[in-house]
Amino acid sequence: MAHIYLEDVAVDFPLYSGASRSLKTSLLHLGSGGRIGRDLSDRMCVQALHNISFELNNGDRVGIVGPNGAGKTTLLRVLSGVYEPSSGKIIRNGKVAALFDVALGMDTEATGYENITMRGMLLGLSRSEINSKVDEIADFTELGDYLKIPVRTYSSGMLLRLAFAVCTSVEPEILLMDEWIGVGDAKFLEKAKSRLDDFVSRSQILALASHSNDLIRQVCNKAVLIDKGGIISYGEVTEVLEMYEKTL
Repeated sequence: MAHIYLEDVAVDFPLYSGASRSLKTSLLHLGSGGRIGRDLSDRMCVQALHNISFELNNGDRVGIVGPNGAGKTTLLRVLSGVYEPSSGKIIRNGKVAALFDVALGMDTEATGYENITMRGMLLGLSRSEINSKVDEIADFTELGDYLKIPVRTYSSGMLLRLAFAVCTSVEPEILLMDEWIGVGDAKFLEKAKSRLDDFVSRSQILALASHSNDLIRQVCNKAVLIDKGGIISYGEVTEVLEMYEKTL
């Protein structure tokens, strides 16, 4: 059974990564809406998340809402393991599939087919599992012979198609999404939506950060409202969204 547990999780980003970096440059680089404070080493930092505690179990679909810079994407990256908490505890049981920055890490000098293999391995698939999925992934992308050439020749839309097809080929237990993904033209979008709906339905736990309250109502059964890196409200989706909408 998939399970996520967070207790008093905090994520701090030091403002000075080097002697020459100014406070202004650091703040612009981080682009965070967190609080300015000091970490356990007494360094000035942005407290991107603080005192984050909640639990997700099998069947939970939680929507993560809040204004820009609230900490939604940072929370997703903590849930995925991209960021480690500066303090607090996180327990994560289950295979994680993260649908954000889906094209990040593509090897631009490798072919489409080679990237399918490499991305599949990064997602935890065995070589035999990848080989069994290659034809289906290739067919879904509709990229044809382009898969035989380096992806540096691809348009951004072609690259996103390939990354999306690979990411949605796994069997997720925990699915993390930053907005609902749209890829390609209208015809391809319809096909991608059907694939994404099926992908989401197969997950045991879903965490979705979105600015669309209608989407959160449609997909989720819980919601968490975040602002300035802290939880304002967590619970039943209608109740949390009503509180959030009063602040808009």
